[in-house]
Amino acid sequence: MGEEINMDREQLLTELRQAAASGLITQADVSGVFGVESQVPVQNPDVTSRKLNLSHIFYYIGAAIVFLGLCIFVFQNWEMLNFPARILVTLGAGIAAYIVGMSFSFSEKFKEVALAFFLISATIMPIGLGVMLDNSGFQLDTAQVQAVIAGVMFVVFLTSFFIKPNSLFVLLDIIFGTWLFFALTSTLVGNSGYYFDWRFAEYRWLLVGLSFMLLGYSFLGTLRASLAGVLNAFGTLAFLGAALALGGWSPGQNAIWEIIFPALVFGVIVLSVYLKSRAYLTFGSIFLMIYILKITSEYFSTGFGWPIALIIAGLGLIAVGYFALQIKKKYLI
Repeated sequence: MGEEINMDREQLLTELRQAAASGLITQADVSGVFGVESQVPVQNPDVTSRKLNLSHIFYYIGAAIVFLGLCIFVFQNWEMLNFPARILVTLGAGIAAYIVGMSFSFSEKFKEVALAFFLISATIMPIGLGVMLDNSGFQLDTAQVQAVIAGVMFVVFLTSFFIKPNSLFVLLDIIFGTWLFFALTSTLVGNSGYYFDWRFAEYRWLLVGLSFMLLGYSFLGTLRASLAGVLNAFGTLAFLGAALALGGWSPGQNAIWEIIFPALVFGVIVLSVYLKSRAYLTFGSIFLMIYILKITSEYFSTGFGWPIALIIAGLGLIAVGYFALQIKKKYLI
């Protein structure tokens, strides 16, 4: 009887080894039979993601150092360089970096390294274009010249995206597209009073912030979802910052915008729950606190009303912080 049990045991172990070798079962499956967890370390996808992100950070830092080195070299030797040399070390270097980056992007082994060369190109090429236009007699500080440089860079990376889709190209096009928007709108108004009107700049930032927020929403659930958080953060900051600035300050405040602003803030906070956006919640809460302090200082800064207003404002800020924390715990974690 004992020999039969031993034979059955050996046969069972043999079958287990064969099943494990063929991949039909794992150590975790066997451990589960005994009610214990497997001790085999499992690769955490978050760890892999962090490693990849760390590699990207090194690429970006390296690109920044290369850009800084080129800038220092050009600055130190600018007077010694003739026009062809200036073009070579700026526009030429930018084009060369772009070609290298595009070549690397088609290789699975070096496609991540290509990001660094695209960043070098995106920072140096505008300088080279500026050098070329300056030598041609154009004033670099004019909106028209800024529009030309921004437009060229926008077209370059938009074309690059269609050749080799990449989130970095999307981000660069958003940056150069924003620059192009400001340059074109400044060109349209020319030297009229609107050009020097701070409200004109605030309305433009309001539109830019709203555009970023809409782009961030459109990227959710897509291959560009990694850009959504950045766009939501900068979009909310620009949108609410511009709306708050449009309200003005006493005695020249704009009552309409001061009334509209709380609705915008609460709208952003509500959207943070719907979209599960920490950026919306964070900046919405911060701007609500700033608004409370602004209103109390504007309308209750004299007499006995000031200390009472400060007490009310402090309680209001505590309430905002508490509800923001509850929303984060309940909906965003």
